[in-house]
Amino acid sequence: MKKPIHTSDNISQNPSASSKITFPPRKIRKLTTITPITKIAEIPVATAISTNSDNSPKIFKPLTFKGEVDIALRHLRDKDPLLATLIDAHRPPTFESSRSPFLSLAKSILYQQLAYKAAKSIYARFVALFNGEDNILPDAVLAVSPQQLREIGVSYRKASYLRDLAEKYTDGILSDESIVEMDDVTMFKMLTSVKGIGAWSVHMFMIFSLHKPDVLPVGDLGVRKGLQVLYGLKELPGALKMEEVCEKWKPYRSVGSWYMWRLMEAKGVLPNVAKAAVTSVEAA
Repeated sequence: MKKPIHTSDNISQNPSASSKITFPPRKIRKLTTITPITKIAEIPVATAISTNSDNSPKIFKPLTFKGEVDIALRHLRDKDPLLATLIDAHRPPTFESSRSPFLSLAKSILYQQLAYKAAKSIYARFVALFNGEDNILPDAVLAVSPQQLREIGVSYRKASYLRDLAEKYTDGILSDESIVEMDDVTMFKMLTSVKGIGAWSVHMFMIFSLHKPDVLPVGDLGVRKGLQVLYGLKELPGALKMEEVCEKWKPYRSVGSWYMWRLMEAKGVLPNVAKAAVTSVEAA
């Protein structure tokens, strides 16, 4: 869905103890077969994830695998001199997350269309409602009423999104285990079948929760603006132009995208060597 703004602010509001609820341990039914989804979001997956020439999905090591980020940086330096200037100017990327897929997806729903400070505050109250992240499980989410969620700042619409996600887990359509084992194309289709989870949310989940190396978030404004600045493009690139420009980054488009965010955090200010390179390209 929509993109949160990344920054670092302290939570200014804490939930009261009376708002907490206790849930007994619950078991989530494991997926045995994937129930067909009748309504799948029709989004050009090929522009976002890597596939072989026969359209079958490619499988790469996650970016948390030892040495994988170093391999990615060597590849990107070799293939893209402009991107190499950003790699030299910024620290290496880190991709770490200990949250379960269910919790990561629930958090992404809560953060949608909110400034980071507001989203962080609501998420803190959400976690407190369940007495900790470890207790945020599908059955527990279903046990909470929309009104309880509204009282901690969650809109009724987002409450319905959380419920739909939890129901797909308890119905056996999704599970943490099945999500991890899915190829990228299947994952994209299955997750966008959840209400409130769109292409951008899935791309962020693939990059920052599952650490997939070759995801190009074509709907992310920061990546689009970064590409425009880095390559001196006259217009903000769309999905097809992004695919064309970032072809050289494969199979590490996730890492290349990470540097576009760093460029925009620097307010679009390029390293001097990159400025010279862009100027020469524009002149040509």
